[in-house]
Amino acid sequence: MGVQLGRPPSRHSSRRRGSPYMSEINVTPMVDVMLVLLIVFMVAAPLLTVGVPVDLPQTKAKSLTEEEEPLTVTIQADGTIYLQETEIALDELTPKVVAIAKNGYDERIYVRGDRTVDYGRVMKVMGALNSAGFRRIALINDPESGANS
Repeated sequence: MGVQLGRPPSRHSSRRRGSPYMSEINVTPMVDVMLVLLIVFMVAAPLLTVGVPVDLPQTKAKSLTEEEEPLTVTIQADGTIYLQETEIALDELTPKVVAIAKNGYDERIYVRGDRTVDYGRVMKVMGALNSAGFRRIALINDPESGANS
């Protein structure tokens, strides 16, 4: 008979006793999810800045640079008025603008009028804003391309 020296090899000799689970965190799935979310937000962000569709007139004027979102009044071709992206009646326009203007009467207000809208309609909107006390009213247009004159 032979003499057995030491203990026989165990099936679980490489693991700690009492801990059958791996204690390392696998971050690869989390990185994959974060990259997918990054791509989704990069694609979706430009689509969120679309406002009320309007066909603006074109001019050769340079575009203005603003750091914060301006207060915008849009007049569509059928004469419908929008404050930001909400449809509003002309008689309700000035009280709402006064209520949401951050800088009071020094707030810059941009008026976007469709190229086919009646000039008198645009003047009524601008006149209503001016009579309410706003002095910084600007008209918005599209930059003229080189092909069109």
